[in-house]
Amino acid sequence: MPPYYLGNVAKQIIEIGFFSLPIVGLTGIFIGAVIVLQSSLSGPLISPEQIIPKLVTVTIIKELGPVLISLIMVGKVGSSIAAEIGTMRITEQIDALTTLNINPFKYLIAPRILASVIVFPIFTICADLIGIFGGYITAVFKFNHNLNIYIKYTTQFFNMYNFITGLIKATAFGAIISVSSCYYGYHCQEGARGVSIATTSTVVLSSILIILANYMITLIHA
Repeated sequence: MPPYYLGNVAKQIIEIGFFSLPIVGLTGIFIGAVIVLQSSLSGPLISPEQIIPKLVTVTIIKELGPVLISLIMVGKVGSSIAAEIGTMRITEQIDALTTLNINPFKYLIAPRILASVIVFPIFTICADLIGIFGGYITAVFKFNHNLNIYIKYTTQFFNMYNFITGLIKATAFGAIISVSSCYYGYHCQEGARGVSIATTSTVVLSSILIILANYMITLIHA
């Protein structure tokens, strides 16, 4: 792959990854906070200071972190890629690349897929850390949980196997979103309606495939 194609990968990592981090952080902190709120409202049915750190840690790392972040990124990243490539298709920019002997797959599609596969696990790690922190803030300052006990059970229930499973899911979801968006964008029909159909199809298909992939990976790693 020529150097300027690698430059496109770096550009996509910045566009897909860096500019999405605020959304990832905001989502992560509220995931953790909501889990603690709902669990604490269960009252005497559970032992809060022991169970809540486990619920927050396991649920975020294995399920909610990768799944919710990816579903949100479908709307931001997936639709953006589909619209961008679709617009290039209907304005004949892709045909111009071919005329200039530039491979559209290497120049447009491969960098976006590779960047997504790289940044989605990073999204998940950020969401995991921020989500656990959000749960900690809510538990300690809202429900007066003991700080040391919360940290103790959080570290106790942190499982590397679950963490790796979450990263595998994130990688798969990144591939699903980028491949779907590139496919629909590349095969976009003429006109603004074609771009609209491409972005909508990307969001719908990616969301369905993420849910199915999450089930399959969870089943395999259960």
